[in-house]
Amino acid sequence: MSTLEIKNLHVSVEDNGEQKEILKGINMTVNTNEIHAIMGPNGNGKSTLAAAIMGNPTYEVTDGQILFDGKDVVGMPVDERARLGLFLGMQYPSEIPGITNAEFLRAAINSRRSEDDQISVMDFIKKLDKNMSLLNMKEEMAERYLNEGFSGGEKKRNEILQLLMIEPVFAILDEIDSGLDIDALKVVSKGVNAMRGEKFGALIITHYQRLLDYITPDVVHIIMDGKVVKTGDAELAKRLEVEGYAKIAEELGLDYKEEA
Repeated sequence: MSTLEIKNLHVSVEDNGEQKEILKGINMTVNTNEIHAIMGPNGNGKSTLAAAIMGNPTYEVTDGQILFDGKDVVGMPVDERARLGLFLGMQYPSEIPGITNAEFLRAAINSRRSEDDQISVMDFIKKLDKNMSLLNMKEEMAERYLNEGFSGGEKKRNEILQLLMIEPVFAILDEIDSGLDIDALKVVSKGVNAMRGEKFGALIITHYQRLLDYITPDVVHIIMDGKVVKTGDAELAKRLEVEGYAKIAEELGLDYKEEA
């Protein structure tokens, strides 16, 4: 079992020439064989947490630790964190012309392997065909440039294809459900569920219960004003769907106003 532990994490970002604190002491422990959902109102730090875990240099960790099996990754570059076994599925994946999906995926797999243990072409093709079939992706997608000209749904499926091919230890999935119709949502969820097991854990950032109808979380965290204010099981997300954040904030004595 592997563990990703967030301890007293404070993160700031530059805003009009000044540092603005976004995360104000996040504490969270995710083990493999667990899926955690992170929910909360817009602008309260969910995507900042994802970016900080992955090492986005725009976000400055001012205090706290991000521990991967006890090793603090704060200060590690993004590629080193990826080789360690962290993966970020982005809300808005970048388009990269000049490199095909297949080329990118094989390079990403081999970057986590030693030079004398690179994946063979045949093994790569078999794995790619299997996972593309699982996600109902056309074969031609493998030879298209990475995300170039892809629809929103195609980009999200491609993020999950990367997840299945790279097989990280921990995935941080930032609003993978945004903009998806119900059929695409089911396919993307099927891909994430296929990864569940003793060697995989995930943090799923979402606003909506509809995703969690297909990917049942073991733990649900609510983030408000840069802190985890409440943690529970899958029933907590269902309660949020009915009551909203204002009721939770009222119970906790927090100052929160619903968006107009």
